Amino acid sequence: MSADPVTEEPINADATFEPLLEAERAAAADAAHDQRARGVLRFYELAKKQEWQVRDLPWGEIPPIPETRAGASTEKKERRRAVWRSVITQQLQADELAVQMAGQLLNMAPHPEAKLYYSTMVQDEARHVEAWLKLATEAGGTAERDPHLDELARMTLEAETLEEKVFQMQVFFERLIIPRFRLIARSARGTILEDVCNRLTIDDGIHHSSGVAYERVLLEHASKETKDRLIKAANGLLPIFVEHALWRPKERAWIGNVMRETDIRRLQEDVTDGIRMASSLGLDVSDIRLPFAA
Repeated sequence: MSADPVTEEPINADATFEPLLEAERAAAADAAHDQRARGVLRFYELAKKQEWQVRDLPWGEIPPIPETRAGASTEKKERRRAVWRSVITQQLQADELAVQMAGQLLNMAPHPEAKLYYSTMVQDEARHVEAWLKLATEAGGTAERDPHLDELARMTLEAETLEEKVFQMQVFFERLIIPRFRLIARSARGTILEDVCNRLTIDDGIHHSSGVAYERVLLEHASKETKDRLIKAANGLLPIFVEHALWRPKERAWIGNVMRETDIRRLQEDVTDGIRMASSLGLDVSDIRLPFAA
């Protein structure tokens, strides 16, 4: 994949990759004909076709991260590199946690179609970690971890039911990261970082869409108690998610102050979008408590 996108990507989570759009349409048709498991298998087939390797990236041909303009002071150059290191560190942290979550899904899924898909997702997340680790080295190391992201991951890893894990990781979290990848890519033109974000936009789009398809399979015969657990878990996660969305490491603390109103607006949109997604899966969202006091 070229580091230069052919068209300007929208800053939202909507799919623009045509093979993914085709798979989503086919999965919807499968569901309409009561063949939901077949829809999950379609994303396995797409994921196999979309596999890439870290060695495919143009290492050494283009800068790893955006370069500071010529003539800038050493202090300014280092401050700018520190900002990009913090961005990379957050993505590395997220994908390290995603490897653990994907492994859980592979082990817990009872349906063979889902196991096939999760075998590719584990590989994807491990490949993402490999790419972020190499990119972090190129950028000069890692920075501060997000404590709220660690807490969100802990809650998802400790969730008791498969339905909760799929909803939290794939339906909610994987969708939320896509606009962030697009923002990073747009700010890092002509770099390895942009190329990685473009690739992960597609990978995580497949992860999200496959999760939606599989959650429909899981919820088709789920009890009211199981569905109520999803809402209860969401109410526990949302306050932590607010902290995560508004948190910035020290290298980007000033950005958090400048962007707070924008961050809160995006947060509201993200949560509203997640609630809309839950409703589309047949969940009763009337008891969800909106954490917009932040």
